[in-house]
Amino acid sequence: MNFFNKIFTSKKEEEHAMAELNIGIILGSTREGRVSPQVAQWVKEIANQRGDANYTIIDIADYKLPLLGEAGQDASGAQAWSEAIAKQDGFVFIVQEYNHSITGALKNALDYLREEWNNKAAGIVSYGSVGGARAAEHLRGIMGELLIADVRVHPALSLFTDFENGTDFKPKAVQAESVNQMLDQIIPWSKALYTIRS
Repeated sequence: MNFFNKIFTSKKEEEHAMAELNIGIILGSTREGRVSPQVAQWVKEIANQRGDANYTIIDIADYKLPLLGEAGQDASGAQAWSEAIAKQDGFVFIVQEYNHSITGALKNALDYLREEWNNKAAGIVSYGSVGGARAAEHLRGIMGELLIADVRVHPALSLFTDFENGTDFKPKAVQAESVNQMLDQIIPWSKALYTIRS
């Protein structure tokens, strides 16, 4: 194969891969009565209308991930968790604020892996009494250590204005535009970072 064929073949392979980006929408809570599934489904519905990636909801509650390093626990879900995250090219984290930070379950799930997170892009959709802003800022620091490139646009949902009775998710119309702006940043970053990993 000559030099030009290699260039054009590589370009075609890259375009094919980029057309099939996988973006995982990760639920950051496992507690009973959580509202994150409602938020994730809303994000997925908005994202699916774009046609620019394969969007999948990933629920950490579906994996057996006891406290990392705790003796005698069943960590049989760790391999499946690794495989699910490794397949993704980028992420949207659905983050709820607990005591000014992210949940212990999300931190634990992040800590289980290393290379699976590296050189991928992510956005944050947070909620809480102040839009989950403090949890989002904590998550940004963790993502930096895991070599996840987080984007600037950050949909912040208020428990007072985007939820009824703190449980029924009814976002203001402006929030959907914020999600699209976030995805407008995640997609090109995911494409760019794909070239680093390939």
